[in-house]
Amino acid sequence: MNSQHIFRDFDKAIEALRSEVLLMASCARQNLERAMRSLLERDIDLSRTVIADDSDVDDLERKIDQRGMEILVRFHPMATDLRLVITSMKMAHNLERISDHAVNIAKRSKKICKSTPLEEASLAEPLYTLADGLLRDAITAYTDANGELGESLKARDKELDRLHKQMIASLSGRLEDSNGRAENLLHLIFVARSIERIGDLAVNMGEDAVFLGNARDIRHTVRRSDILDSE
Repeated sequence: MNSQHIFRDFDKAIEALRSEVLLMASCARQNLERAMRSLLERDIDLSRTVIADDSDVDDLERKIDQRGMEILVRFHPMATDLRLVITSMKMAHNLERISDHAVNIAKRSKKICKSTPLEEASLAEPLYTLADGLLRDAITAYTDANGELGESLKARDKELDRLHKQMIASLSGRLEDSNGRAENLLHLIFVARSIERIGDLAVNMGEDAVFLGNARDIRHTVRRSDILDSE
């Protein structure tokens, strides 16, 4: 009876951990979506909402870390269960950083929206579409322990990197003849940088999903192969 009770408590703790990660993922992705809408629709109220709601994501990260540690100490999980706890805590760390980048975008958007419309802001939309797709699939890879999906994100991120470089080159060229828009163009460059970093963080999450589903650590092997391919 005691063993059954322990198993029941363990199952509840694991399910609560997974649910909290998925809630955090939903909040972080919503913050990113609202930050981009604030930029593209020139909505300052949305940018303020993103900045205010970031504390919810921070709270969830702390809660997930605490629950993960409690599971490790109390239940000593093994194999798949141990990988789930470790991956969940790493997911929380990456999601918190993604939300921080959403806040950075919202802050830049808030400043841009206080000036005359910046037509170049639309250049960020294709980057966001790619980054959000990577984030969505990284979350799915974690949810389903889908190592194949998680491993596919690295190659897809290269297109985001290409668009990011293209956008930076375009905006940098316009700085030379900015007609008083230099500050806002610089804000937009930093927005693009945050979107690119969100793609990188989604790739990290995908690599963690490979560890969860397939018990393989592909982080450094993937990066080494990319370096060799580029030489």
